[in-house]
This record gives sequence, structure tokens and C-alpha cells, in this order.
Amino acid sequence: MTTQSLPTLFVPHGAGPCFFMDWEPADTWLRMGNWLRAVPDRLGAQPEAILVISGHWEAPAFTVNVQAEPPLLYDYTGFPPHTYELAYPAPGAPELAARVQKLLDGAGFATEAEHTRGLDHGVFIPLKMIYPQADLPIVQLSLRRGLDPEEHLAAGQALAPLRHEGVLIIGSGMSYHNMRRFRFDDSALNPDSVRFDDWLAETVALPAPLREQRLKEWAAAPSGRAAHPREEHLLPLHVVVGAAGEDAGRRVFQDRVLGSLQSAFMFSS
Repeated sequence: MTTQSLPTLFVPHGAGPCFFMDWEPADTWLRMGNWLRAVPDRLGAQPEAILVISGHWEAPAFTVNVQAEPPLLYDYTGFPPHTYELAYPAPGAPELAARVQKLLDGAGFATEAEHTRGLDHGVFIPLKMIYPQADLPIVQLSLRRGLDPEEHLAAGQALAPLRHEGVLIIGSGMSYHNMRRFRFDDSALNPDSVRFDDWLAETVALPAPLREQRLKEWAAAPSGRAAHPREEHLLPLHVVVGAAGEDAGRRVFQDRVLGSLQSAFMFSS
């Protein structure tokens, strides 16, 4: 077991199976895909397992996928037939899942175990780019219904010990996620996207108490609700920020796609 503390990471997972299909223009998702492929080189250590919090799973309580061989959940519609045949046969990690539940239970959160749900596209699509060999054990953790930002920060704080146990904690979402305002014409950036992305980059770089306080009040940020009419794609960031503790945060990638800015953030000592 590694004693080196792994970073925590928030990644944009794109639009459905976007990295595995043709787009017009052809390079729409190229930069993001290339950045995801380079993530292992940025970490400084090889994780022994991965815990992913995806914006595509909400449950009444924090719920952990405990399967030894989790299937895939193709939770997207209207994409080419071959994208429903994508494979990612990564093993699960029942012992890690139990450890996640124990940490959250110890912090006062009720938890549930999930035995049948597959890994959704917020998990297998970015991980197919980051670790295409699919040989690292994966556990998925849900968001908690109600989407309270303070609760998700606190859940991340409870999970922080995993970073010293060889576990890479990834939040998978989108830093801008207003579906009605994405556009294929990328000639002009949505100004709400710019304002909120600037605020996020400034916020994650602050000392831990300040960034956590600002993230609790994210909806009052410049263009906060315009960027996230519903916050499920933002709250994975709260979990990884909570797990980061005092470690420094920074924007490590920014892309211009579908008329919006999309960013990734890393937290490390």
C-alpha cells in the first residue's frame, strides 16, 4: 500500500460517448480527450484503486457500488449504435466500497450499498480515456439527493484518508452544464461560462477554508445558476475539494467546446 498522498481531481467527462464517435468539427473533443489521456503522467504515483463521484448518479443516501464485476450503464440516448457496445471491464473493489461506507458512516452519513447498477458514462467514458487498460479497481459513489453543497464537502472530508491508502478520488462532471445553451457554433463564448469559470479557478486556488465557504455559496457566484441550472454536474467538485483538505488547488486544463469553457481542477500537496 502506498504511503504517498494522491491528488484529488475534478474532470470534465464530455457529452455522452463523445470521445468515441465522429463530430463536426472533427476536433470538437480532441483537446479534452488528449488531456484525459495524459492524466496518469500528472499524478506522480500510480493509484491502486479509483473512487469516482459522477454527476449522473443521485440516490436518497450516499450509495456505493459494491460489485466485484460492475457492468456498464449506457445512460445516454440518440448516439451511434457502436457507442452502446463500448466496453470497460474494470474490476470492482468490494473491500474499498466497504471502507467508503465505513468512513461516511463514521461522519454521520447514512449509506447504502448498490449491487446491480452499472458504472454510468460519467465513470467509464473518462476512465476509458485515462486508464484504457481497465485494470484498476473502480468504486462509484453517488451524490446525495437534495444536492446540498455543504454535505458533499463534508462527505469528501470523510473520504480524505483514502488518499493515503492508494485511492485516487475523481469527481466527474462539467464545470459548465447548461444544456439549453450549448451550441455547435463555437465562434463566440457564452459569457456566463466565462464568468463562472473565472470564479471557479479563483475559488479553487484559495486556502481551504475560504474555497470551501465559497463553494457552499456557489449559486451566488457570478453566473452561478446560469452555468448550472441544476448542480449535479458541479457537486463532484465539492467532494474532491473536501477530500483535498489543506492541499493547494489549481486549474490544470481549460477547453473551449460547444460555446462554453470547460475546466479541470487538481488538488495536491
